[in-house]
This record gives sequence, structure tokens and C-alpha cells, in this order.
Amino acid sequence: MDTILKTKNLCKKFNDQIAVNQVSLSIQKNSIYGLLGPNGAGKSTTLKMITGIMRPTSGTIEFNGREWTREHLNDIGALIEMPPLYENLTAYENLKVKTTLLGCSDKRIEEVLQIVGLTHTGKKRAGQFSLGMKQRLGIANALISQPKLLILDEPTNGLDPIGIEEMRTLIQSFPAKGITVILSSHNLSEVQQIVDHIGIIVGGVLGYTGKIDPKEDLEKLFMEVVRENRKEEGTNG
Repeated sequence: MDTILKTKNLCKKFNDQIAVNQVSLSIQKNSIYGLLGPNGAGKSTTLKMITGIMRPTSGTIEFNGREWTREHLNDIGALIEMPPLYENLTAYENLKVKTTLLGCSDKRIEEVLQIVGLTHTGKKRAGQFSLGMKQRLGIANALISQPKLLILDEPTNGLDPIGIEEMRTLIQSFPAKGITVILSSHNLSEVQQIVDHIGIIVGGVLGYTGKIDPKEDLEKLFMEVVRENRKEEGTNG
């Protein structure tokens, strides 16, 4: 199976603090990859390096078999933390800002609104949207450039059960459209339902990576990996 993204020995240091330590990921094309870990484990920092928001201290990133350059950002869409929205604009107007910047056709706006299920919001301003609608508009914004890789950091955070189910259905639809997804989440049961592979980061280290088994107790595996790596951290400290 083809690989869309590889990181090799990726490291990020902030002064003397190592936030990400020798992380090597391999993400298959048209799959959904779950990046898991406790708070402060280094998940968001890893995703920020892949999207060019942060520069790695050391290590390499490959995209589609080539060394990562800023040009690859045309093929990478991301929703990290809160969606960057203009609250006084409608969904259509928010996306119009992005298409103008990218020089895309306005037809693309209708396409992505359809994909995320926001075609009927009309003149309602984004500031009046529910959290779930804001998240979906953030994803629509990330999809405008027709990315091959979509990075979603905690996309179900704060959503009610209906919003979570809608988000799950939306994310599951992407691989069939030729979009690979990297998903970071705290919601283990949710992750288990939608991802193909997982990686578990603890203390900046990739403690586990493998194919997801729907019958496996993911919470048990997660806790074992966290405990094991924290024990090693203590031994090395």
C-alpha cells in the first residue's frame, strides 16, 4: 500500500524541554490514522510540524515520497484547535475569503458546503452557529484546496452526541474521496470506530503503532502503553 506521509526521528525542543522525541510515523494513502496520547504528550506539536506551523528541531518529513517543502501545503488541509472563522460572515462568505486567496473557483464553495452538510445555512452568520457547525465549517475551509491529506486535531471536542455522530460520518467519508485523514483525539471509543491505524504518543515518544482491531480493548491498550512509557521515563530520568 502507498504511503502518503512519513516522519523519521522527528524531534521538537523548546529550550531544554523535549516535546517530541524521535517520532517516526508512516501513514498509508486513503486511510484514517488516529494519533492518541494524554494531554501534553506531543500530539499537537507533531501535527503542527507536519503542517508547517512549527519547524522541527531535527528529523525529516516526507510527503508523497519526497522531502517536505512548503509547496506540499497545497495538498495538506488542517483544522488544529479552534476553526479560524470570521464570525460576522456567513458560511459561504467565510469560504469565499479562502477561494479568493487561493484563486479557486466559487464552484468549489458549493462543493465543500455540500460535503460538510452546510448548504442550508443561508444568511446565518458563523458567530450564530453551534459548535458542531463551526467545526464542520472549519473542515470545509480545510477542504477548499482539495487536499490529499487532512489533519484534524480533536474535531469532536465539546460536541454533543449528535454532533459527534455527524462528525464521525463525515470523517469516514473522506478516504473514498481520495483524502487521507490524521485524527488526534481523546475520545478512544470514537477513534476505535473510525480509524484504520493508531499511534500512541506518551511524553513525546511514539510508544505504540499498529493496525486497529475492532475487538481489542483500546482503553486497556492505551493505559498499558501510557504506564509502560511513563515507567521508562522515570527510569531514564
